Amino acid sequence: METQSEPDQSPSLLTFSFAIIGLVWYIVLWSIGLLGCRTGRRRYRMRPRSPLATAPSDSIPGVTILRPLKGLDANLYENLESTFTQEYPNFEIILSVADEQDQALPVARELISKYPSINARVIIGEEVVGVNPKVNNLIRSYREATHDILWVIDSGVSVAPGTLARSVDLLESSTRTKPPKRRVALVHHVPFVSAPEGFLGSRIEEAFLNTNHAKMYLAINTVSIESCVVGKSNLYRRSDLERVNGSLKPRAHTVSDDDQDCTRGLAAFGKFLAEDNMIASALWHELDLRHDLSCDVAHNAIGNMSLSDYVWRRVRWIRVRKHMVIAATILEPFTENLIASSIAAASLWYLFDIPVWLFLVVHHAAWLWVDLDVYESLAGHPLPADRRWWFISAWCLRELLALPIWFLAMLGNEVIWRGKKYEVLRAGEVKGTLSDGSNHKGLFTRWRQRDYHYQPLPNNHYDT
Repeated sequence: METQSEPDQSPSLLTFSFAIIGLVWYIVLWSIGLLGCRTGRRRYRMRPRSPLATAPSDSIPGVTILRPLKGLDANLYENLESTFTQEYPNFEIILSVADEQDQALPVARELISKYPSINARVIIGEEVVGVNPKVNNLIRSYREATHDILWVIDSGVSVAPGTLARSVDLLESSTRTKPPKRRVALVHHVPFVSAPEGFLGSRIEEAFLNTNHAKMYLAINTVSIESCVVGKSNLYRRSDLERVNGSLKPRAHTVSDDDQDCTRGLAAFGKFLAEDNMIASALWHELDLRHDLSCDVAHNAIGNMSLSDYVWRRVRWIRVRKHMVIAATILEPFTENLIASSIAAASLWYLFDIPVWLFLVVHHAAWLWVDLDVYESLAGHPLPADRRWWFISAWCLRELLALPIWFLAMLGNEVIWRGKKYEVLRAGEVKGTLSDGSNHKGLFTRWRQRDYHYQPLPNNHYDT
């Protein structure tokens, strides 16, 4: 007698494949995270003094420090003073403002008076070369810098006294190796944020940049398979920048007849909103040069950033990024803690019958521990006990907001930056829109109006 065949109890091949892919992806993410944590421990927990700090001034390359100013950033006096106190024998400082009435100007003048031995001056008045107001503010300082090595550092950033010497050491190190390595064209500093004002958006930004963002930033730059640079504090050579145009197409060392009229140098990046990232990418791809991270951080004190400010700031940069690296932007949600852990929990439950709740408890505890370890490496000390619960709460809120912010960013192409509205185009280029952005409203609250407009002066001049 024929027996009835048993129904197929074997697991679905498709489900099994997805479970394996999910588990492999989770392992890859942990490998990246641990690499960032390890890099933080090795690079930032000991910062030796560079021999350039005490070398004769005529034996080391000169550096021009460019600081574009706009308004009264949090801790502006301390931020600017940190460049006047650099332990490096051969540098000059050029502070630039677009408007003679800018509130930052008295602060700049006071510091120049306080440090008469430092070669420092102010340039007032911008030159419009594109839609990016920071580039417009910098262009005259860039052209009139005495030295080839430029250190472009945002007004919201302060640095340790030994930062410049250690950075020049890195910039010059590849030229001294035998056999010579792929030359370093840019040295950058990982941002490290503090939120003295205690606003909710400021705390979330602090928790994000000092943990998850820093961890991924360190890992990507350690692997160094692609340019990844945040432009709060960068050193590069003007002679290198004068050879690139932002096309990201490799070029020969000599300029052909076809591109003699092509705009090069800093002016070529006035059409980009993320000019810092594009400059780094151009040096990487067009000249086949590389970047390096200093063991210093770019300290950034955040002022009164609301929750709405935080959300729309993240939206802005995701919208810019999706026009520059669309594949990475689409993949971004799968690198976030909650989605990655959910995928891994489902995979481990299906493959090994591991309870989802048990895995998630262990995962989130371990993920948080790694993030706090990265914080400790960059800060030079553990998270203070009196700030611990506020920080962890902000960290949790950041994790919950990551996916909604990503969806919001993917639904549009317009961004607001320094009070003006722009439309993001291909490759990260932007164009201004008719609206000034002051009435922008979103899912949270309306943007606070800020006086961030850059207007050219009829008569540009120096301040001596």
